[in-house]
Amino acid sequence: MITRRHLLAAAATAPAAFSAPLKSRLRPALCAYSFREELKSGKLKYEDLVRIAAENNLDGVDMTVYWFPNTENSFLIPLKRAAYTAGIEIYSISIRSELTKPAGSARDEQTANLMRWIDVAAKLGAGHIRVFGGAVPKGASEADASNWVAEILAPAAVYAGQHGVILGLENHGGITDKAENIIKIVKQVNSPWVGINLDTANFKTRVYEQIEMIAPHAVNVQVKAMVTDEKGPAESDWNRVAKMLVANHYRGYLALEYEEKADALTSTPALFKKLRDVCAKFS
Repeated sequence: MITRRHLLAAAATAPAAFSAPLKSRLRPALCAYSFREELKSGKLKYEDLVRIAAENNLDGVDMTVYWFPNTENSFLIPLKRAAYTAGIEIYSISIRSELTKPAGSARDEQTANLMRWIDVAAKLGAGHIRVFGGAVPKGASEADASNWVAEILAPAAVYAGQHGVILGLENHGGITDKAENIIKIVKQVNSPWVGINLDTANFKTRVYEQIEMIAPHAVNVQVKAMVTDEKGPAESDWNRVAKMLVANHYRGYLALEYEEKADALTSTPALFKKLRDVCAKFS
């Protein structure tokens, strides 16, 4: 017979069993920005991206919000239902932001913008928002700009945490042009609700070295077909990136963000297959 004593003895050993990091799990996804031209022209709607993700055996969609017709329930709720019934997770939304603002009305606008999109993400069931840091304003130092980004993200992180949404600051030029800067900002915020949205093609020097630096802080990953560094353009090494992520116990999505000139509808299926293979190989 199992007694309370047996249960207590078992419980005493349980923490050790669960202390080891979970095995890495990489999940293939589609970034809506890949179909920006089709979304702009109206050739595709956001529900169509859900269908494309399902047809290509992906797990999720990172919804770039630039072409949302509105943020009313009349748009958001049918989109959420379409994703659920297709077995696709809207796990992230990607927004525009310019957080390098000193205290004042411009900062207040950016803060309000973040809060609004946190509400939208929560309605869609997305657990992540990709945000931009912004350019270093004329006359300001990098240190000033970094502090301003952290000062906006800190209270936003509190609100995001209340809604179960993680903010991923992307390496996207400007104040986040260098891995060292973006890591400094994230550490200054010091919140479990703020991390790094790793874009594999946005560094233009020391590409893989900088990716490796921010990999421990990655909360979402967007992969591109090509990268460009000091030697010029080259095919992005997804296997190399995946190895870095696995070494840092990353569990989450790798979303294809297609930015090449060839037609996205005909060019992405082969890349989706490659992405599925990489995710399976390193999971």
